[in-house]
Amino acid sequence: MNKDDYIIEDGFDPQSRFDCLNHIEPEFWKKKKLEEMSTEEWELLCDGCGKCCLNKLEIKGKIRFTDTRCRFLDNQTCLCRIYSERFKKVPDCRDIDLAAVREKPRWLPKTCAYWLLDNGFDLPEWHPLKTGRAASVHEAGMSLKNRQTVSETGIQDYESHIVYWEDL
Repeated sequence: MNKDDYIIEDGFDPQSRFDCLNHIEPEFWKKKKLEEMSTEEWELLCDGCGKCCLNKLEIKGKIRFTDTRCRFLDNQTCLCRIYSERFKKVPDCRDIDLAAVREKPRWLPKTCAYWLLDNGFDLPEWHPLKTGRAASVHEAGMSLKNRQTVSETGIQDYESHIVYWEDL
């Protein structure tokens, strides 16, 4: 892997997404369906947990999460190192769109805001849109930060990496 594979945006601060929301309707997620949301509102729903970047297996019609993560996910920040280039460099990277949210079997974690809202639930109390703080997802232990995960690089036997974390 060469250094050009890691194009992390210099100075990106996850908190910056939540610092100035006065132009966004308060609690928009309670008033709009996913398909009615603006691009900015849609992006704000992502809590930054990184769990969608875990490798998954489909076994007998069920999705099993593994503790292996995409090689481009920074395990401490839960940010993609190549976000703007991810679809070019990782052919099987999935865009989180309405079809992905509604796909069966469910491959998004059960704490995913998109999945929760689409299924009639509210955002959890630790969600950054409720707390106003990007770090709240990490503080609540709902992200991959500080979890024992491994990069997918060199993994041959994903089945030996299946995990049963409560929040997946």
